[in-house]
Amino acid sequence: MGCSNFWSGLLNFITLVLSLPIIGVGIWLAKQHNTVCVRFLEWPVIIIGIFIFVVSLAGMLGAWCRVSFLSWLYLFVMFVLILLLLAFTIFAFVVTNAGAGQAVSGKGFKEYHLGNYSTWLQKRVDKPSSWDKIRSCLSNAKVCNSLDKDYPTLTQFDAASLSPVESGCCKPPSSCGFTFITATNWQITSSSSTTDPDCVAWSNTNLCFNCTSCKAGVLQDIKHDWRKVAIVNIVMLVFLIIAYSVGCCAFHNNRKEGGFGGGYGKQGYP
Repeated sequence: MGCSNFWSGLLNFITLVLSLPIIGVGIWLAKQHNTVCVRFLEWPVIIIGIFIFVVSLAGMLGAWCRVSFLSWLYLFVMFVLILLLLAFTIFAFVVTNAGAGQAVSGKGFKEYHLGNYSTWLQKRVDKPSSWDKIRSCLSNAKVCNSLDKDYPTLTQFDAASLSPVESGCCKPPSSCGFTFITATNWQITSSSSTTDPDCVAWSNTNLCFNCTSCKAGVLQDIKHDWRKVAIVNIVMLVFLIIAYSVGCCAFHNNRKEGGFGGGYGKQGYP
């Protein structure tokens, strides 16, 4: 298959269509309770998706309508876009590389610790003014309200597969040794551990929304979402590189053949 305006335009049409799922992922993130409360991911994703859509449209029109200016602009902007998308994807993997839940003996859920996550992510939630907004948002989202009904007994609660936010924000750490009354109501006994600051931060009124484990649970959910976005970005990056390569080849051939004259000549078609 030779390089041509047709194939360049077709590949750009494909990347244009593929940009729509990226925009959709950004909108999906904006509706997740954990990312609604921590707004530093969804807008970059949406902007990248829109950017890819516009650039692909310019490349498609430049190739099929043989508009020299659009083709020049497309190749330049596409090169910059590939670099930005590559940098964003690498950054997403780097900042989400650290951090994982720790299994608790005899429990169906994991527990999370803020210090296990990257410094950059920690700073996004650890600033008091920022966490006040996040905590208020999570509380208003009522992320813990269904636990008492879903897990009425200790046996059921211990076997529960809690989300990171539920594990970190809705119950005290297992190391505290509190006595189970309900999923969101625990009795502090004289033998309860107080070495963990989260044990002191727990209350049956505010639950663990003041705990570092709650911040860690939020980051774990965000890490999971970022990894999904990064995988979509990798797929998109492959298509962008292929489209850019074919576009460069087609543009080079058109220049040699004098195919960019603003009309619909025969040159440049397969």
